[in-house]
Amino acid sequence: MAESEVADTEQTVQAGELSTTLSVTDGIRVLTVAGEIDHETGDTFRQALEVPDAPRPRVVVDLGQVTFMDSSGINVLIAAHSALSDAGGWLRLARPGESVQRVLHLVGIDTVIDCHETLRQALTD
Repeated sequence: MAESEVADTEQTVQAGELSTTLSVTDGIRVLTVAGEIDHETGDTFRQALEVPDAPRPRVVVDLGQVTFMDSSGINVLIAAHSALSDAGGWLRLARPGESVQRVLHLVGIDTVIDCHETLRQALTD
């Protein structure tokens, strides 16, 4: 990782079967999520995606450690994408595992929200 890509800040939250780590890389908020995103952890996921009033907020969600995601996670992603787009920013997804990628594809989220195979691609594309 290049010097300019080093995380500026980091914050970790854990709730039940879900943990989130928020960092900032080159002005982009990177939310690393691990565990299960479901009806029990959906609020934690939603809160982690909230962006304080910032001009043109940019967020990448690293899904590489997510083992399960149901419709609760899909709804959170749709709401976050809409809110960030309305604020002139964007939401990108990185490293979805096979089972999460399948869910994203089945509901068509991968045609609405940019999905990338690597975190580096999500940060630079």
